[in-house]
Amino acid sequence: MGGDAEARSERPAEDEGAETVLSAATPILAPGSTAEASLNRVEQSERARPPIRSSTAQLAGIIFLAMFTVFITWRTKSLEEAIHRRRPTPELLSKNAPDFSLPTLDARTISLADYRGKKTVVVSYWASWCPPCRAELPELRDFYKRYHRDDSDFEVLAISLDEEKSDAEQYASAEKLPFPVLLDPKSKAADAYSVDGIPTLFVINKNGKVTYVHEGLEAGLQFQLMSQLRIEFPRLEKRGEK
Repeated sequence: MGGDAEARSERPAEDEGAETVLSAATPILAPGSTAEASLNRVEQSERARPPIRSSTAQLAGIIFLAMFTVFITWRTKSLEEAIHRRRPTPELLSKNAPDFSLPTLDARTISLADYRGKKTVVVSYWASWCPPCRAELPELRDFYKRYHRDDSDFEVLAISLDEEKSDAEQYASAEKLPFPVLLDPKSKAADAYSVDGIPTLFVINKNGKVTYVHEGLEAGLQFQLMSQLRIEFPRLEKRGEK
């Protein structure tokens, strides 16, 4: 009995200790405290903030971006298909090259038939406004100056598709093109050769047959021409040779 009384008398002391701990913590969230005021202000600010809504301009921008993405995807696919379709037509290979007779910048007239049985002809279709052509023609110029001689069995003919003679003339003069430059302003010869894109290059042998066709700027053009024209590659000197 005495022990129970002591136990009961000790519990209030424990409760008082707990109350002391709680009372120590109570001022942190006590009404009117700085912390509670801060929390209240945050809650009020959140309640006062208007809901985020997409404006008409934002929606229009999103729609435009989606449509633009679809368009770019479609356009890229169309270009890939167009490039594939515009590859040099294989039906010209190993077949007789269509004949042409065109004026030159120096007031002559040159026909493909002039070279039949005499020389292999490299025909390049180009235009002064075409960036890849402006890169290819200097390559042709350097090749021609390096390997062409008066008695060479090949000739290079650069056929300009410029509508104005002055445009072709200005470019040819600036680049000092040494080979004949022919004019095809209405693309009659180009159409006969099924030229859809420029530059396009043909190699026509002495018998008048097309042996090589390439559309677009070609890396290693000079090596390709050396192979097509059977020009011997320079021999590499071995060590010790003079």
